[in-house]
Amino acid sequence: MIWPRSALVAVVLAAPLTALPAAAQAPPAGLEAEAGVASLPRPTLVARTVTTPIRLDGILDEPAWRAEPATGFIQAEPDEGLPATQHTHVWVAYGDGNLYVAARLHDARPDRIVVNDIRKDFDERAQDVFAVILDTFHDRRNGYVFMTNAAGARADRQIANEGREVNASWDAIWRVETRRDEEGWTVEMEIPFRSIRSASAGDVWGINFSRRIRRNNEIAFWSPVPRAYALTRLSLAGTLTGLPGTRSAGRDLRFTPYALANTVRGTGRAAFDRELQGGLDLKWGMTRGLALDLTVNPDFAQVEADEQRVNLTQFSLFFPEKREFFLENSGLFYVGDAARNTRTNLQPRYDEDLLPFFSRRIGLTEDGRTQPIHGGARVTGNAAGFQVGAMTMRTGDVDGTAGSDWGVFRARRNLFRSSDVGGLFMFRRATDGGRDDFNRVYGADTYIRFPGEVDLSVYYLASDARGPAAEDGTLFPTTRDRGGYTVRTSLNREGNFHHIKFGFMEMSPDFRNDLGFLRRTGFRKYFIDWGIRPRFRFMRRLGVREVHPHIVWNYYDDLDNRMLAKWLHTGITFFMNNGGNVQIQVDPTFERIDRPFRLDRRIDPIPPGSYSWAPWSLTGGTDASRMFSFRWRGTLGELWSGTQKSLSLTMNFKPSYHFRASVGMSRTDATLDLPDASFVRTLWTVRTNYSFNPDMFVDALIQYDPAYDVFNSNVRFNLIHAPLSDLYLVWNEQRITTGDGTPPGRSLTLKLTRMLSF
Repeated sequence: MIWPRSALVAVVLAAPLTALPAAAQAPPAGLEAEAGVASLPRPTLVARTVTTPIRLDGILDEPAWRAEPATGFIQAEPDEGLPATQHTHVWVAYGDGNLYVAARLHDARPDRIVVNDIRKDFDERAQDVFAVILDTFHDRRNGYVFMTNAAGARADRQIANEGREVNASWDAIWRVETRRDEEGWTVEMEIPFRSIRSASAGDVWGINFSRRIRRNNEIAFWSPVPRAYALTRLSLAGTLTGLPGTRSAGRDLRFTPYALANTVRGTGRAAFDRELQGGLDLKWGMTRGLALDLTVNPDFAQVEADEQRVNLTQFSLFFPEKREFFLENSGLFYVGDAARNTRTNLQPRYDEDLLPFFSRRIGLTEDGRTQPIHGGARVTGNAAGFQVGAMTMRTGDVDGTAGSDWGVFRARRNLFRSSDVGGLFMFRRATDGGRDDFNRVYGADTYIRFPGEVDLSVYYLASDARGPAAEDGTLFPTTRDRGGYTVRTSLNREGNFHHIKFGFMEMSPDFRNDLGFLRRTGFRKYFIDWGIRPRFRFMRRLGVREVHPHIVWNYYDDLDNRMLAKWLHTGITFFMNNGGNVQIQVDPTFERIDRPFRLDRRIDPIPPGSYSWAPWSLTGGTDASRMFSFRWRGTLGELWSGTQKSLSLTMNFKPSYHFRASVGMSRTDATLDLPDASFVRTLWTVRTNYSFNPDMFVDALIQYDPAYDVFNSNVRFNLIHAPLSDLYLVWNEQRITTGDGTPPGRSLTLKLTRMLSF
């Protein structure tokens, strides 16, 4: 009976908000209708020629900065359509093979400018930030973002398809200097033309600027953008003219050799193994639009360890990709929905049961062991009107697991103003010539944007395979090929006040994707995601900027029309003026399982059968820009055949932009009827970071699991000693704390990279 009760809860939560008169939901003065700023004219800025050298010092005393600036920034938050509360002036110039961007960010309260992070690729959401996005092909879809804060920290990103993919791991050679004074703060950026791909002809780019004033939780744009979207909405960007037709060709050649020395002792072993090795990465700008990356014997010893989590589902947990070679341009290979706002990582959403391409499959065995990668190549960029991406890698044998050749090819063609159509091909084939072991996946997708902020996403994938499966170890027949298919479609409408998405997905039981992440096969799925975002003047005076009642419904059955699972998430979220939020939710769930599985290895497996439960949760977080901030999630109610009490709490401490720390605790107390068992699982996590300056920092991750008496630590020192060149010193330790004398596992790694540019 949990479904009717949950539906009633959804109606009770949503009805009072949808029934309010229009006046109560009216936008602020200056905004005539939802997304009204999208209809405003797009501004134009002329790039000026540098007549005297630009000294990058944050002092705007060069003649280039005396020209007419870009100004008139318009708010997206909190009062869409109104002028920004503080004036911003921006100039763009070029010379000596560089693009220069300067900004004067006036502030009536310079003492309240927020800076709390100077790490490379810092999180911009909790501080004052200035950003520029460059649409270098002027296709109104793809571009590059460069961001800084008042302390001169650097963050750069590569944008594809207006934020459907945001690659935060992309790195460019560029410089920035900032200054703070009694009028606010200033910015000077120097971006070499050869650091970014661009069209082969023409002097017109798309461009936009954004400014975040954190104490007001305010976001403003030079070319206005509705609050439902972000700077990545390049179809709403302004225009930059006056660029030189004979600028640098945008092609460069970079060699990045590395040398690595480490000493490793596995947990429980008596001796250390020592190793010296080296490798090479090469990047070549073959044309203005295409880049080639080669890697020989890559090593990822500097990558941060995964954070442990408690898994209360029947499926494997998703751990994101962290290896730099795979992260760069990874969004180009993404197939699926447009993201709400921006998508800075590819972690599956609750309505995604398949990530067709998941690079973490490469170089890791099914049981998590590292598999050596001998080398690989990648080509990405624009050619002949297509966005293209191709990558191939070869892995070696390890402990009885054969190495494989892996490959993925992606092509996408723009249609009309903001639509596209594309294709995908992926393969894995064992390098052991004596084994007929392979998997191929191929298909097509399209994304179509209609008027009224409505978009349609569709993809179809087929697979064929022979040999052992990568998912659960079961063997496919070796005497014939085994095929499968997946189809998914969704229709989405994203607006300031109202959003809705609904769709359908079907996957055959024999669909196999060794290069993807999937939770189950052999199902049909129907899903709906609906919500509204009213803003009430009376609630704003109480500190609440926006209310978001919403419902997410997922329904699964198998291809014989037997119900497999269903999930109804009903919640209401309160977004505060200061950036905090609180959500209350109830998540009625049904699962039918055919094979037993364990929630905890200390208890018996949950037997096959049908299970229904409906937990309640309270989640939220406080203002992340404060010295102390908190995030929490508390869950109470049913779990599978029993009950649970779960609490996750994280405290963040940021006394300055040099130092930050967080302490997190996750505790689950569960009692089950099938099996007749109970368990308590607690995980402690401590993170710290000290940034000496924007080019030198040390990070530490400490985790403790008292249930299994396991202590893990990961400490990483990183010095960026030259552009795109790093020195890493990494310490890892795993200690069994039972007192039985088990020697701890330890490793110390020193890695040096040096980029040589020609």
